[in-house]
Amino acid sequence: MLILRRTDVTDILSGREAEIIDLVADTYRLHDAGLTSLPHSTFLRFPEEHHARDRIIGLPAYLGGERPAAGMKWIASFPGNVAAGTERASAALLLNSLTDGRPVALVEGAVISARRTAASAALAAARLTAERPPHSVLLIGCGVISLEILRFLAVALPQLREAALYDTDPARAEAFAERCAEAAPGVKAHAVTDLDAALGEHRLVSLATTAAAPHMDLAACGPDTTVLHVSLRDLTPAAILGALNVVDDADHVCRERTSLDLAQQLTGDRGFVTASIGALLRGSATLRRESARPVVFSPFGLGVLDVALAEFVRAEAERRGGGVRVEDFLPA
Repeated sequence: MLILRRTDVTDILSGREAEIIDLVADTYRLHDAGLTSLPHSTFLRFPEEHHARDRIIGLPAYLGGERPAAGMKWIASFPGNVAAGTERASAALLLNSLTDGRPVALVEGAVISARRTAASAALAAARLTAERPPHSVLLIGCGVISLEILRFLAVALPQLREAALYDTDPARAEAFAERCAEAAPGVKAHAVTDLDAALGEHRLVSLATTAAAPHMDLAACGPDTTVLHVSLRDLTPAAILGALNVVDDADHVCRERTSLDLAQQLTGDRGFVTASIGALLRGSATLRRESARPVVFSPFGLGVLDVALAEFVRAEAERRGGGVRVEDFLPA
């Protein structure tokens, strides 16, 4: 068993944003082509009131193609950690051999989860704004995911020059600007306090919050806005129904009281979903913008992306001789 710690994962992935974006794109194409196995995620919740917002999610997945891999991500989300000064999410990934099924690697998963999420958002931003690339982005929610999204956007959108930062805690947004300067030195980051004004000024908007229920619409947005709805529960069902919606997988994202799930409950179907990102990348679907409707990308966060990236990390660690190997984890 190979154990890869956070430092191992970070060392391998640092400075490889373009490669990770390409890996995510390839995985989406394989998924759209039917070369993955992706059961629904399992949500472990707790009966106590003080755990009402906490959850642990299991995401099993198999990826086919030239570099097949199978495994499971086990990720905990405890929003109260943020106030205590620690990260909201922690995760581990277990990879299994496709020869005999035995577990071969245990990989720290929070870094992988954050970077595949950011790569997915950046990939979608580049694809959905290709005709008129934006020069600025509004980041709503100033946490780990938004920092990674900015890092990856700076690679996917090399013309990006400005990042407006909004958080319900203005002091948090101000402090976040300094971290953004390190993650994306070529992008000028600054805090804003008027959300409606910021929504009208920036054609690219990213939502990465801890919201558990819809709290905003897109009425203040301009007609050519692209929204990266990464946290999935920010937008009202009406906002979803008024947009052109791109998803990673409709079966996965229309669950667990996401904004799209609530929209589905209102309409009784998923006709409001325009296309999947994999189909757009493969050319099996097209997206035509409409002047009065924003485009919203809502990625559930497919476990197959985590498995693909974890396998990438495992293979590189094996090549470098990194990580900690436990030879007697399983019987000989």
